[in-house]
Amino acid sequence: MKNITIIGAGTMGNGIAHVFALKGFIVTIVDVSQAALDKAIQTITKNLDRQVVKGAISDSDKNNTLKNIFTNTTIENGAANADLVVEAATENIDLKLSIFKKLDEVCKPDTILASNTSSISITKIASVTKRADKIIGMHFMNPVPVMKLIEVIRGYSTSDIVTEKIMQLSLQLEKNPVEVNDYPGFVANRILMPMINEAIYSLYEGVAGVEEIDTVMKLGMAHPMGPLQLADFIGLDVCLSILNVLHGGFGNPKYAPCPLLVNMVVASNLGIKSGKGFYEYTAGTKELIVASRFRKQIV
Repeated sequence: MKNITIIGAGTMGNGIAHVFALKGFIVTIVDVSQAALDKAIQTITKNLDRQVVKGAISDSDKNNTLKNIFTNTTIENGAANADLVVEAATENIDLKLSIFKKLDEVCKPDTILASNTSSISITKIASVTKRADKIIGMHFMNPVPVMKLIEVIRGYSTSDIVTEKIMQLSLQLEKNPVEVNDYPGFVANRILMPMINEAIYSLYEGVAGVEEIDTVMKLGMAHPMGPLQLADFIGLDVCLSILNVLHGGFGNPKYAPCPLLVNMVVASNLGIKSGKGFYEYTAGTKELIVASRFRKQIV
């Protein structure tokens, strides 16, 4: 594999493009918005600069990485010659199905189509294509240039050959791939999201405040970030979407999202991306400016 297409120029898309281009792959980022593509290149450049300052890469590495990245506003032009496509669009099943149907029509017959979905069924995605054996999940963790894990998700029809290719490719990126099967939430979010949801319920029911809950998990369980701050980092809308997938997929009430989470998403308090979630943040950064808007007695 040499030519990699990334669908989506957001946080995950530009991070995935970054790691592929740094390892010498030719990368095309596709997004309908030219402004989003321009912002992605700016973000990648800034993150590369950070790596240079830390001594992780050289100036030459940075320049070569940027030379490996191209952008396009259409799937037809951006994915036609790809050996691998990694879809990193918004976590919306209808959008993803539409993208994969188009990719199946546009891409070469032997092109592998991967999704960075954090919860949506790979088997469901494969069902709208004529290459179910070549559909697979590559669930990168955020921030992609830093986090080592890739969940490699096998759909019902994903072939052994394709799975092995993606496992080996992940190693080329200096990531640690873990093969998992296609069930709601896979492994990472099946375990993580109920923990976040329970933390939100603890707040909702007045057990403790935001800082107290996060402090217990950081100091007591050695988590680098408390679950409520992590929810802000992920995006409360994304957390809600994943919980809905888990709840719908298993039909188990333990996955039902907390009403407080639902209300916050409806109110567009989505965490870092909106500047306000369980904490408040300075515009365009992850820096906390207000420790918490919630005290212990929330109900």
